[in-house]
Amino acid sequence: MNDLENTKLFMGADKEPKKYYHIIGLVMLVFFVISFITNILNSIIVDVKNSFDLSLSLTGLLPFAFFIAYGVMSIPAGFLSEKHSDRKLLSLSFLFMALASLVFAFFPSYVVFSITLFVLGSCMAVLQVIINPMLRAAGGEEHFAFNSVLAQLVFGLASFLSPFLYKYIVNTDSGANGLARFLRDIVPENLPWVALYLIFSGIAILLLLVVFFVRYPKYAKKADEVVGDSQSYLLLLKNKWTFLFFLGIFCYVGTEQGVGNWISQFLYEYHGLDAQTVGADTVAYFWAMLTIGCLLGLLLLKVMDSRKLLIGATLITMIFVVLALFGNTSTALFAFPAVGFFISVMWSIIFSLALNSVKENHGSLSGILCTGIAGGAIFPLIVGSIGQLTNLRFGMLFLLVPLAFILSIGFWARPLVNNKTFAFKTENTDG
Repeated sequence: MNDLENTKLFMGADKEPKKYYHIIGLVMLVFFVISFITNILNSIIVDVKNSFDLSLSLTGLLPFAFFIAYGVMSIPAGFLSEKHSDRKLLSLSFLFMALASLVFAFFPSYVVFSITLFVLGSCMAVLQVIINPMLRAAGGEEHFAFNSVLAQLVFGLASFLSPFLYKYIVNTDSGANGLARFLRDIVPENLPWVALYLIFSGIAILLLLVVFFVRYPKYAKKADEVVGDSQSYLLLLKNKWTFLFFLGIFCYVGTEQGVGNWISQFLYEYHGLDAQTVGADTVAYFWAMLTIGCLLGLLLLKVMDSRKLLIGATLITMIFVVLALFGNTSTALFAFPAVGFFISVMWSIIFSLALNSVKENHGSLSGILCTGIAGGAIFPLIVGSIGQLTNLRFGMLFLLVPLAFILSIGFWARPLVNNKTFAFKTENTDG
């Protein structure tokens, strides 16, 4: 079937694009699951460290194992998406997620957990590559921007809710005969948080059934969504802007995870706050404020240049990082969520500046940029390593380095197309 025939499947008799709301709903559900499983690590990090008696360096290797999978799998996932159907890749991803989670739940150890996180991260990378073109095709190109923002809100909502599931599972008052007690009885008594991965396995199996039986309309990808050949990658890699914006994405995700992963441990270590209650709540607020900030950022991008917004947001973020690390308890509890609020605009601005800085091969460029998600592997590890040598406060202070690079983007970026803003005009009248 050629591209024209594929496109006609999305057209009615009046040539209006058809919308497939069940596919939109599926994509939103997948976004929710990706975020829910990914960011639970921010909440359980203290329990994992204590359960396996880990140093800060070994603890930092856990997010490394997860996010390095994005660096390994993002570009190969793009090639796979050109050769295999959405149904097949989605099904295999959820199957491997279910198996990896089950293996860890029944054989919990540090090594098995590290392997499980790598497998989960690889599956997430494949899912990320698949669902964005699906969302465009199912909802229509003219609604893609709106649906993308909606997907980000769903992503943020899941990140906000996942710490509360963790609190429910590990809280011994969650009901003598309730689900939490039942799941805790399956896993080792001294590792109640491992029960989360029984839940993740069940969620993955449920999604496997859903994606297997859903009907998928065929569609033709836009030119900038198609993954190019190896030559297109080589051309992009010779372009200095590709490397600079890759570093921008690398630094953003590294900062986001470098803060999120260590919040609970920092509050526990320096302020004596319980990681299973106050720590989990603060992580939830961090993600909630990141979601709210995303909405405000969308409005601000309509009235000001994206580079100026990036500069302002980054400077304020750096101030709040310092306040969170050196302030008193109440200041830290306020400043960490504030960091989430102000970093919220960085991903979309850096990504859009990158795409607007090259003329072609946007599909391949997106694949290269997505490998920058591996920054979420490197910076938490660096924080943990510095924390092991000195202390966690100075380890987290290192995050000012990637923030400084993000700040520089606002000064040296020269996009071919600037973000469109409203022009406010005043009417002149003769007096």
